[in-house]
Amino acid sequence: MSSRALLLVNRHARQGQKGLSEAIDYLKTLGFILIEESTEHPKQLSEVILRYQHQVDLVIVGGGDGTLNAAVDALVETQLPLGILPLGTANDLARTLEIPNSLNEACNIIAQKNLHRIDLGWVNGKHFFNVASLGLSVKITERLTKEVKRRWGIFAYAATALQVIWSARPFSAEIAINGESFRVKTVQIAVGNGRYYGGGMAVADDAAIDDQRLDLYSLEIQHWWQTILLLPAMRQGRHIHWESVRSLQGQEIHLYTRKPRPINTDGEITTYTPAHFRVIPKAISVLVPAEVKS
Repeated sequence: MSSRALLLVNRHARQGQKGLSEAIDYLKTLGFILIEESTEHPKQLSEVILRYQHQVDLVIVGGGDGTLNAAVDALVETQLPLGILPLGTANDLARTLEIPNSLNEACNIIAQKNLHRIDLGWVNGKHFFNVASLGLSVKITERLTKEVKRRWGIFAYAATALQVIWSARPFSAEIAINGESFRVKTVQIAVGNGRYYGGGMAVADDAAIDDQRLDLYSLEIQHWWQTILLLPAMRQGRHIHWESVRSLQGQEIHLYTRKPRPINTDGEITTYTPAHFRVIPKAISVLVPAEVKS
């Protein structure tokens, strides 16, 4: 039996043009009836999903984490299943869900129809898949232009991080979680729902996208060069065991700063402090490899 799918593609994604036509043809051979939509502005994706919600059985998003983030609110509202074609630079959500970068393999995973419900993070009314953060990550986001990502790919994240780390200045914040309050001086606070973010870094070594909790870390370092020492550990999420890193877990977090500071959700600046974070357990269904526990 054929499935009707709304295919949403970010044509500006790093791999958006290269393998897309082949992937579309392959999806059709797998039995999908496609309604194809693309937009110059990812923020319009939610509007498109709502428009077609009663005409399709699932939504397939071709793009990176920013494109997926732009679609997430409508996916929550419609409860349509999500299929992912990793066309972006980092593809951190795909990595968390063990979806390979090969478009043919990603198409096969969608066709297998193995649904898995995942949690979402929520901050100030905005849902996110991977991580919401402030501090260093915002400066990196501001410098990571489309041209830089298209030219350097995954290496753009590390190169840009090294450029901004040396100029990082600590800021004061108050973290309220699990009935406790912590006043910190930090260069970065990250609140993770999934496992991977920022081009393959792990928010914590035991983080999962279906563990019904948020993982927070705060980088409370004294000197900029300490961040560079932390980078290798951050690839595996082992940084949370370092003395200069505060690690907290909970289902709800409040974060306050002296003046409003921008917050990056899945690589896009979408809100500001003060911030109220929550985990939304089993929020949406995603098509994942059969070996991923359902």
